[in-house]
Amino acid sequence: MAKIDIRRPHGKTVAEARAVVERVAERMREKFGTEGGWEGDTLTFQRSGVKGAIAVSPSDVHVTAELGMLLSPLKGAIEEEIRKKLDEQFA
Repeated sequence: MAKIDIRRPHGKTVAEARAVVERVAERMREKFGTEGGWEGDTLTFQRSGVKGAIAVSPSDVHVTAELGMLLSPLKGAIEEEIRKKLDEQFA
């Protein structure tokens, strides 16, 4: 299984960063059918082939995910898309 581990600093309050993550999570639900919810300041998500979390701290956003066998070959493309979205939302 391939693992993704990305940190992105932000200059927002935790509440602002959580709101951004919630908007991204809503798009993930619509586009990919993910399920999950908040556990403190960490949004967990899962669907067939992927399980992960987005943790929000006062200084950064930390995305972690484990990709199943079918998605593992796409790790590079998935990481690139995550980085692009983080850049758009937290630049």
